[in-house]
Amino acid sequence: MRERLIGIDAGGTMTKAALFDLEGNEIACQSSPNKMHFPMPGWTERDPDVMWRAACEAIRNLLEVTGTRPEDVAGVAPSGYGAGAYFIDKDLNSVRPGLVSTDTRTLDMIEEMRSTGMVAEIDRLVGARMFATHLIPLLRWFDAHEPDLLGRTDKLVFCKDFIRARLTGKVSTDPTDGGIAGVFDLAAGRYCEEAFSVGGVRHWMDKLPEVGPSIDVAGYLTAEAARQTGLNEGTPVIRGVVDVTGSAIASGVTDPDFISVVAGTFSINSVILDRPLLSPPPFIQSAFPIGDRFIATEGAATSASNVEWIFSTLLEAEGARAKAAGSSIYELGNKLVDEALQRENDILFLPYLYGGPDRVPGGMLGLCARHTLGDVLRAAFEGVVFAHQTDIERLLIQSGGARPSIARMAGGASKSAQWCQMFADALDMTVEVADGSEFGAKAGAICCAAALGLHSSLPDAARKMVRVARRYVPQAERNAALARKLTAYKTVVQSLSALH
Repeated sequence: MRERLIGIDAGGTMTKAALFDLEGNEIACQSSPNKMHFPMPGWTERDPDVMWRAACEAIRNLLEVTGTRPEDVAGVAPSGYGAGAYFIDKDLNSVRPGLVSTDTRTLDMIEEMRSTGMVAEIDRLVGARMFATHLIPLLRWFDAHEPDLLGRTDKLVFCKDFIRARLTGKVSTDPTDGGIAGVFDLAAGRYCEEAFSVGGVRHWMDKLPEVGPSIDVAGYLTAEAARQTGLNEGTPVIRGVVDVTGSAIASGVTDPDFISVVAGTFSINSVILDRPLLSPPPFIQSAFPIGDRFIATEGAATSASNVEWIFSTLLEAEGARAKAAGSSIYELGNKLVDEALQRENDILFLPYLYGGPDRVPGGMLGLCARHTLGDVLRAAFEGVVFAHQTDIERLLIQSGGARPSIARMAGGASKSAQWCQMFADALDMTVEVADGSEFGAKAGAICCAAALGLHSSLPDAARKMVRVARRYVPQAERNAALARKLTAYKTVVQSLSALH
């Protein structure tokens, strides 16, 4: 019986493949490293062929370690990061390295575009705020610096679409990737021709892939892909969704009653809406593959990666001692924070080590000699919560709708009970953590189950394949204390912003 589903997650450093059953249980996950290149300051590129081989290796290993027969795999679906671009010829060969979403080569060009009002106009048209790897500034950059790329390119695609093209021999994308790339007319559900015209890159539009539904069979495994992956030729391949949307789906966020909070490398906070936010637009926004809804997201590099820097850089020796004792720096940190929560703490941490609003620097304020390492780590945890909370408040004010009742958390911070409770207390909202760990791949499995009719719909698949592992209820007294501290946090950020 064909009851196994494979989700592929092409992440930042690794490409993973995970095997799931129809109940959403993760049977196994295998990964293989991607190869990143940094040829110039601000450039972040990836070898697409290495990424493809990593996906094939992960799938082959997955079948081997689980003893799964290829005929038992009902379908495959890819997920990957949003924005950036891959340029391919008619034979699906890459004509240059792919661009990763952290590439910043276009920043100076975006400032020039901003000074002319071009950025504001494009933001209005596509319903999102332009950032460095949005497609329109990227194409302007290539016109200026690699003018022959247009002629060498047959199609440009996004991360997950490149893998799917290699699996099926067919090129397409879906509305979630189009939205994240900043090139979609959200209300019309198609590429925004006017945005390409305003950006001066309309001549690239015939290079764009056709758009199809996210929850749909986009093609079938070719003989060559079957040879490289170990799967059967003809296995259905689902179009799939971008990683931001996938994280929401894999957490069971399928309607406006929930908010998706991913606290990892980036702060990613997403709500489901009945209509897009256009004035002002959120950070990123796209169609949502359920009904006629949309998913709007606010976020920045202000999340758990800032605390990870403290652990790996300032507490390297502590981490080594914890490991030698059979523990970890994360267990030690959680223990120290738990103890620190029993006493007053006015320390403020600004989680802007990787960039902040209006160039506000990262930092820590209010330290005294009486403070302990636990007090400092507690403040760091809280600072990340405040950064998320600021983004979430902006989203909810813009949406103007009913406040979600539950936050579903994922990412590194979701592994810490103390951190999850802080989120619940600060947001005054129940926080739930779904089971599993490979959310990108699990989203692919859920999309497979819905597209192949193994479950009746995407919401039905999410209900049956996602389970809540932990739940945190807000505490009124902690909410009041964190609200006071949030006010101080915002005042400090505003004051520092005025200085920069």
